[in-house]
Amino acid sequence: MGAADGRYRLHGHSRHRPVPLRRPLLRRRADRRSGQVSGAAPAEGAAWSPQDVTASGYAARVQEVLGRALAEELPAVRRAAELVARSFAEKGLFYVFGSGHSHIFGEEAFYRAGGAVRVCPILKPAHMLHEGAVRSTVLEREHGHAEALLAGYRLDGERDVLLVASNSGANPLPVEVAQAAKARGLPLIAITSRRYASAISRPGPRLHDIADVVVDNHCPPGDALVELGPGLPSAGPSSSVVGLALLDAIIVEALGIQIRRGETPEVFMSANMPGAAEHNSEAARRMSDLVPHL
Repeated sequence: MGAADGRYRLHGHSRHRPVPLRRPLLRRRADRRSGQVSGAAPAEGAAWSPQDVTASGYAARVQEVLGRALAEELPAVRRAAELVARSFAEKGLFYVFGSGHSHIFGEEAFYRAGGAVRVCPILKPAHMLHEGAVRSTVLEREHGHAEALLAGYRLDGERDVLLVASNSGANPLPVEVAQAAKARGLPLIAITSRRYASAISRPGPRLHDIADVVVDNHCPPGDALVELGPGLPSAGPSSSVVGLALLDAIIVEALGIQIRRGETPEVFMSANMPGAAEHNSEAARRMSDLVPHL
């Protein structure tokens, strides 16, 4: 093994024997007082143990999924960013939609410190959690709500782009929102799990079948990463952590494309930074006629 693979460190001249690097914190004992060993996910096929249910064990699993997604989906992230950068250059809007817990994708991208200015979330309370979590799940699985949901948003097929986040990619609402946007001429980006979508036997189209660019979050069916034991559901969701990182990666890449083309990106500042009040106020003023949530 050579030093280039990251597992060994060479001391002095290359003729010296390589010394193994110390394993990362997450792969070492995390609770010496209790004697519990926590860290990396157990080897495939290993027997389950209560000692597998730890904060650091969950973190290791999330890091594994996130690392795989960021590495393998980088080409898709760049294709999505090209669509977003083109929209920004044409003074369009980057719309972001997700229902249920996925509505946080719209909130993450919108009016965000370090986030793009030309973002519009699609937020309707009936499809969020704060006015009825159970109802939002019921509505997400019903047909026929997309047009009412999209009412009040510009959705210009010449300038705008839409990202839909749905982990399963199989529920009618996100699929029909995607179809409605495509019918209006908008390019469509999806953040979803192909593996989860394939595991659902319910008939109907999947989000990844409709999107122009699919960014796979590589999350497992059911979302959760940590087994709690026989007869119990798993815990530790993954799709928000991974999906939001992919979303922000798309936005940063889009801003970078603008810079490399000689354009000036529009970005919000943290409200506590010097000059932020004036900077953000001016940005919000420019967007107030286009984004109903400002």
